[in-house]
Amino acid sequence: MTQAPERITSSSNPLIKELRKLGTDNTAYRKQGRVWLEGDHLCRAALLRGVKPVFSLVSESYWPLAQSMYAQAAIKNIVVPDALFAQISSLESPGGMGFVMDLPAELPLSPLVSSVILDRVQDAGNVGSILRSAAAFGFGQVIALKGSAALWSPKVLRSGMGAHFGLKLIEGTDIQALTTLGVPLVVTSSHEGDFLGQARLPTPCAWVMGHEGQGVSELLMKQATIKVRIAQPGGEESLNVAAAAAICLHFSSAQNSLTNGQRL
Repeated sequence: MTQAPERITSSSNPLIKELRKLGTDNTAYRKQGRVWLEGDHLCRAALLRGVKPVFSLVSESYWPLAQSMYAQAAIKNIVVPDALFAQISSLESPGGMGFVMDLPAELPLSPLVSSVILDRVQDAGNVGSILRSAAAFGFGQVIALKGSAALWSPKVLRSGMGAHFGLKLIEGTDIQALTTLGVPLVVTSSHEGDFLGQARLPTPCAWVMGHEGQGVSELLMKQATIKVRIAQPGGEESLNVAAAAAICLHFSSAQNSLTNGQRL
């Protein structure tokens, strides 16, 4: 039998205040050690990857549906008035339900895993999109250098669309820590290196995606094994970093699959 939910109606409740910060503050998860996942899609993606929520928070209007779908997923269920849920949500149209999960423990960098390095990529939408591409094309580790958007922030979570739960995420990393990587660095550039279709790419490798305006830092350019650029016959100066990442990671994965006699 489903346990009766706890009900909270006051906006001054300490838990509600904490959730409001998690839902709207990009770095609150670091202080609280917890992450807010809002909406059906993110919550389903988390459950499929074995995440056990600490508790679910559900609006009164969504609770009848949540009882049949999510009531057994979390250790505890909390129901709040719709207006109170809207105060926590950072969405224009609140999702009606969400999970609170423990922030995954910080793990050491894996030196031999196909990886993506974010070099001060600051736009949350770009970061989330790159996480999706990394997960889709078999790059199991994403390393965010200092100056990149917070990986578990609400906006990155939304744009990641569940990719977080299939990746090893390391954030706040110094460039010096990359010396422990045992795979070649492949950097993207708008003006130097082999064109992507002509490059013979190592596997596994670590692709470096640079700052939206400044590109990859000079230090990482010097450390790179290979520099790659994307041909743009249409004449544009450069591509959005998330679009460039999707192209590069797909090509890298496809080239590796063809080498191993697979199809992608």
